[in-house]
Amino acid sequence: MRHYTSRTSINPKLNAMNIIPHHGIHPTIHDSVYVHPSAQIIGEVTLGADASVWCGAVIRGDVNAVTIGAGTNIQDLSVLHVSHKSEWDALGAPLIIGERVTVGHSVILHGCTVGDECLIGMGSIVMDKAVLEPRVLLGAGSLVPEGKTLQSGYLYLGRPAKQLRPLTADELAYFDYSARHYIELARSYL
Repeated sequence: MRHYTSRTSINPKLNAMNIIPHHGIHPTIHDSVYVHPSAQIIGEVTLGADASVWCGAVIRGDVNAVTIGAGTNIQDLSVLHVSHKSEWDALGAPLIIGERVTVGHSVILHGCTVGDECLIGMGSIVMDKAVLEPRVLLGAGSLVPEGKTLQSGYLYLGRPAKQLRPLTADELAYFDYSARHYIELARSYL
């Protein structure tokens, strides 16, 4: 894990212009992480081993922490942000994403918690303090309202997201496949 203390100490595999401190807090990015040059990573953001951040994604840890686990992929044009700490909410809403999670294109994750091996479909929105337990499949275009918990092992879909059915064995196996695919794809760019 490398903590980026200045633009001159950036891992040469990463673009120094897209990894930005905020108020003296620098992103912490494992050496094996792939970050596309058009992505932005700002402030208190931690990226675990073999994670990847793709074209145009924005991860903004300027007012609270963002933690992204090993082997997780953040796909094109996704926006990850947090809610600040305040007198009304001492902890605010940090963003915590587990390991081997696939975050589809144009997803918004805001101050929520996503467990290991989830797949979040394209264009979905997950709001503050929502929780996706491990191994949830959230269908494309879904909205998870603030504070809602999605139970492990189910497919959810809709606006607001509703539990549709238990996941099949093939769907559960796809979580591992998707994570492995993006780890290999990211390595091909390094």
